[in-house]
Parts: sequence; structure tokens; C-alpha cells
Amino acid sequence: MSKVVLITGGSSGIGKSVGEFLSKKGFIVYGTSRKPQNIENHPFKLVALDVNDIESISKAVSEVIKSEGKLDVLINNAGMGITGSIEDTPTTEMRKVFDTNLFGAIDVMKAVLPQMRAQKSGLIINVTSIAGYMGLPFRGIYSATKGALEIVTEAIRMEVKSFGIEVTNVAPGDFATNIASGRYHTPIFEDSPYKEKYQENLNLMDAHVDSGGDPLEMATAIYKIIQTPKPKIHYKVGDFMQKFSIVLKKILPDKVYEKLLMNHYKL
Repeated sequence: MSKVVLITGGSSGIGKSVGEFLSKKGFIVYGTSRKPQNIENHPFKLVALDVNDIESISKAVSEVIKSEGKLDVLINNAGMGITGSIEDTPTTEMRKVFDTNLFGAIDVMKAVLPQMRAQKSGLIINVTSIAGYMGLPFRGIYSATKGALEIVTEAIRMEVKSFGIEVTNVAPGDFATNIASGRYHTPIFEDSPYKEKYQENLNLMDAHVDSGGDPLEMATAIYKIIQTPKPKIHYKVGDFMQKFSIVLKKILPDKVYEKLLMNHYKL
């Protein structure tokens, strides 16, 4: 029987690419969107789901299980970006990103676990970020949300293993998607001491996304993970230097690594 896959944030970007790829491989794929009725000619089914609304999550998961009788794979992909200096960024906006990227992902995991436990099988793939392995200037809150999800995954993976459920992280680098348009950008305040450096770094971030890799690379990586009986805890998908930056952080003295980042971001 074909595996049933649920992808949060499946209407665009990486989620859409992954869903389309898996559909072509014979999987039964459901994506999610807050307003699926506004999306036409989508390559796979969409259900309404808002990761910040527990009732919405429960309803969407129940709909998939009622239709298919099972749920084999959850790809926790929904997320949002945020940029700005820590000092200038409103704390309320920081909390919104944590609610989406961390607590939203946790609530979706909570919703699918009873079904997977009943099946004695299941796979949860949490899409994090290479940025989650380091504190990046003007992206510190985004890095923190993804780093937190990496750690939560390590913990829940051990908690559910005896039920036949596998959990893993996939950390992408920069890919050519529309993520920049969905970010919360802290305004460039005229009186901010970070004004010039923040603007320079915004331009750098957008350039990285525009010149990023093909999301099909993520789709291929996730397909391989689904086909792996015992997935690893962490996967990284991106160009060599993005992945190597994680290795450098492990082997270099903290201040040397910090200096490399500051030079890269022209600080």
C-alpha cells in the first residue's frame, strides 16, 4: 500500500516541491495551507491547517486519517522567517515566530502521534535549518527557533522509539523559494544604531535565497529518508560551505568562528 504523507506548509516553496516529488513516486500526499480554497491547480491535495490553531491541526489530521485510514509520514515544514537586530525587533514578533516554528511543529507532532502509536509505525521529519546550528547576526531569533526544534527532535525521538515511530531533522541551507516574502522584517529605523549594517545584511540574505539551490534537492533528500528503515538523527542539505560551516563550529575556538561569521557579514 502507498504511504500516506502529510506536509505542513505544502502550498509553496520546499513543501510544494517535496509533495509534488513524492506524489510522482506513488505516495498519497496531503499538503496544508491556511486557506487552501485560494489555491488553484495544486499538484496534490491540500487541507486547511494553521499551526497556531490546535483545533485546526486536530481537524486536518483527523480528515487525513478518516480519508486514508492511516498516516505514515509527517513532514513538519511550515515555518516563517524573521530578521532584525535583537534590540530593534519587537518581542511580540519574536514570540509569533517561536509559536509557528517551534510550538506549532510540536502541536502537529502531538496530533499525529496517537495514530502512529496505534499503527506501531510512523515517521516524523522536522524541517529545521542550517541556520539553527549557529547564532547568525540579524537572524538570531530565526536561528533560535530552528535550533530549539533540533533539540526537541532529539528528545522526542527517544521518547517514541519504543512505539515503532522514527523522528529526524532535516536542515536545509539556502534554497530558491519565496521564503523572503513571508518573513517578518524588522523595519529599518532611521535612528537605529544598526541601520546601515542591517540593510547590508538584508541585501545579503535576499541574495543568498535568490541564488539558492533547487528545492528538488530537498525533495530528493526527504524521499531517501522515507525509504531508510532507521533514519539518522540529523540531516543537512545544502552546498558544501553551508554544511562545512557546522563542522567548523565544532572544531574551531569560539572566538575564531565568531570572527569568521563577522567577516562574512561585514560586521
